[in-house]
Amino acid sequence: MRKYITRLVFTALFAAIISAGAFITLPVGPVPVVLQNMFTLLSGLVTGPALGPASVGLFIAAGAVGAPVFANNGTPAGLARIVGPTGGYLFGYLFGAFIAGVIMGFPRQGQKIPVWRIVLAVASGMLAVYVPGLLWLKVYLKTDWIKTLAAGFFPFILGDALKGVIAGVITPRLRRAASGLLL
Repeated sequence: MRKYITRLVFTALFAAIISAGAFITLPVGPVPVVLQNMFTLLSGLVTGPALGPASVGLFIAAGAVGAPVFANNGTPAGLARIVGPTGGYLFGYLFGAFIAGVIMGFPRQGQKIPVWRIVLAVASGMLAVYVPGLLWLKVYLKTDWIKTLAAGFFPFILGDALKGVIAGVITPRLRRAASGLLL
């Protein structure tokens, strides 16, 4: 029972951290710069392929019912935000947490994760966010790929790379702490 409650707490904690990332935002067009993508990636990197996506799913569900957890991009809260310009990225967060979690595996006490695996998990997780995000943004904007990339990729790639490095650096310590609690 203790393990079940601990997993629920981790899921809710990461959902809350992801939600808090909406308040750290920089508007640069239809897609704002946020910390949410780093936090969604961390949920998968730290807790693995089940709890990470569960945290993101809880975050998306809270936003879908109108909780103010999504970054403000000028669209109304709730379901309208999910079908707005950032909707693809929101579902990409789910895929990104899952992919990163699958590559990292479930946290185990004493487990050493090689740097190459962390780099692969971060890069794959970020890619899994960008693919549905850009596909949906292209449909939403009804434009060509150059304009889509200009609106939803080029302004963000350097910052996202930096957020990926930060996530990769702090992941081993967070996984060690989580593994002792989640086992």
